Amino acid sequence: MNQTSQLAFYDFDGTLTSGNVVRRYAFFARHQPSKIRSALKFSKLLLSIPVWLALEFRSRRLFNEIFFREYRGMAQDPLRKQGQRLFDEEILPTLYPGSKELLEKDRRDGYLPVLVTGELDVALEHVIRYFGFHAVISNRLVFEKGIATGEVRPPLVAETEKVRAMERLCRQYGAEMKKSKAYSDSFSDVPMLEAVGIPTAVNPDRRLRQVATERGWAILDLKRGTYVNRRREDTPGRVPGV
Repeated sequence: MNQTSQLAFYDFDGTLTSGNVVRRYAFFARHQPSKIRSALKFSKLLLSIPVWLALEFRSRRLFNEIFFREYRGMAQDPLRKQGQRLFDEEILPTLYPGSKELLEKDRRDGYLPVLVTGELDVALEHVIRYFGFHAVISNRLVFEKGIATGEVRPPLVAETEKVRAMERLCRQYGAEMKKSKAYSDSFSDVPMLEAVGIPTAVNPDRRLRQVATERGWAILDLKRGTYVNRRREDTPGRVPGV
């Protein structure tokens, strides 16, 4: 391990992709081995969308904790086997232009890319491979006898817990938080961005954009591949490869 390397932490939903945990769950729900079970789970999801939207706005942590209960009863093997199809059909088309090149630039600059997401591990195998993440911080679904309980292994990855996980990883790799980077789109990830020395708000929501503007953080529009605000060390103009 190169002790001089620093870490670059990337949120996933809204940052590198326009997709989200609900859409990926919907994919799994539609492709259950039992057609009846698929129809029931997908119908329930459609009816509950307004509730999930309100809950996510209130608290990302609470949203994750409650939403992942929808996986209860799903079998582990089918979920794993559907990973490639999930990536090809649902995830790859939603990745923002330049997202992979952004990671590659950080890698060339000596940063080890780390995925930091509240998403479940069962949805991320091919994302990790595609981007070449060096390490991953994510939620992990609990299975008993191959069947999902609807619970996740503690600690639940969300909000300030992301920071604690990042700090543990920095200690493991001999890196410094204040020399590391972080990228996110969400106001709920302000603690994650505050914790590093080089924060970037990517496709920020309204509240995060306000914070980033007030604090002089870089703001990146990865949908268009351009910086709205740039630090002195950022390359002017468009993101490389876009």
